[in-house]
Amino acid sequence: MVRLLQIEFIKLWNNRASKILITSYFVLLTSIALIAAIKFDIGPVKFHLAEIGIFNFPYIWHFNTFITAFFKLFLAIVIVSMMANEYSNKTIKQNLIDGLSKKEFILSKFLTVISFSLISTVFVFVVSLILGLFYSDYNELSIIFSDLEFVLAFFVKLMGFFSFCLFLGILVKRSAFALGFLFIWQVLEGIIRGLIRWKLFDGETTETVMGFFPLQSMFNLIKEPITRLEAVQTVADQVGENITLNYHVHWYEVFIVLIWTAIFVYLSYALLKKRDL
Repeated sequence: MVRLLQIEFIKLWNNRASKILITSYFVLLTSIALIAAIKFDIGPVKFHLAEIGIFNFPYIWHFNTFITAFFKLFLAIVIVSMMANEYSNKTIKQNLIDGLSKKEFILSKFLTVISFSLISTVFVFVVSLILGLFYSDYNELSIIFSDLEFVLAFFVKLMGFFSFCLFLGILVKRSAFALGFLFIWQVLEGIIRGLIRWKLFDGETTETVMGFFPLQSMFNLIKEPITRLEAVQTVADQVGENITLNYHVHWYEVFIVLIWTAIFVYLSYALLKKRDL
């Protein structure tokens, strides 16, 4: 397994575009710390984002994993480009000639997916921990290390999404078309949601059904955290609104994404096994 990972990272390291995208991704993950510096001083009104509680433990785990998950497109481009380069440079054929089996080839790609997901998760965990220790009003250990299920959900979310990108890269062979297909799939899920809501079910049942679709199931792992913020809850109470949403990470949502991950990896292998290279 170490040998397979080493082969993949050598390929990525020798690709200038991949290095730029990976570096940009981690720079963006770090840039979330800049949110703490955002201040608005408009006359008597002084607004400092770090002071409204977004970096309080344990809320920071929810907020940071939700926000940083939007940057995953950078690594998605790396993954689909990685597969496109295998075909265009004919390295996939050379790897197989050199003795690498198709199963080992897919395993090496999936190990790369896991590595990207794990490194991203550890990176976000460390950045969030540092920010929380600096800005949180609550520093008891029991509070600091509560709600860490959002960190686990972040890892599963990335792994599922990158596995989908891996499958698209093998299916389409061209990075631009693979990313286009990803966008089309997102639009397709939106159209299906609209049709189901219009013709079949009410809003709640529709969301339950959509939770079994790949991209929506990944999004459902970490719900939006803004309405959970204490300042937002206070404003809602003042205007007579009662926000009671379930922000927890549910085991069945994690299970659905893990099933999709397994499906995408299997389909990638089945497609490669069937395809004449």
